[in-house]
Amino acid sequence: MKKIFFAVLFMAIVLGAAAQGKTLYDYKATTLDGAPFDLSSLKGKKVLVVNTASKCGNTPQYATLQKLYDTYKDRNFVIIGFPANNFGAQEPGTNAEIKEFCTRNYGVTFPMMSKISVKGNDIDPLYKWLTSKSLNGVADAEVTWNFQKFMIDEQGKLIGFASPKEKPDSEKIISWIEGKKTN
Repeated sequence: MKKIFFAVLFMAIVLGAAAQGKTLYDYKATTLDGAPFDLSSLKGKKVLVVNTASKCGNTPQYATLQKLYDTYKDRNFVIIGFPANNFGAQEPGTNAEIKEFCTRNYGVTFPMMSKISVKGNDIDPLYKWLTSKSLNGVADAEVTWNFQKFMIDEQGKLIGFASPKEKPDSEKIISWIEGKKTN
């Protein structure tokens, strides 16, 4: 009986370690244009992953996100936007409509992916990883609204997250991008 218990315990530890061993690079997405996007192409870059929406009180954050991207894109930094319609039906558009909205209203040039679900039974696998400590090894970080931001380091590991109301150019996010220590 002891052998079975230890065998089961060993398997649980191994499977848990394997799950926590996943990184951003283990996932794939699709762009707003329908092209495949392998997130492993971002190796060596800091990545800010943001769930977005076009009809939200936080939608003006697109302008700040674009400014942040323009400032740091040549310094191994990228923003990836994931439109989602999980909160108050604030992203009802098609991928083509979302692209047109982001380009026309905010001049978005950072990569935007196709619309996904960031919570619930149909949560996208990437967001399952981002929000589950058992998978990312760092934190449980349920997405609470549009424009929640996840910080990923150059090795594809989750470092932390910022609430939807926290501005993309907050001291926390800028310090992380610039590699400064924060208290």
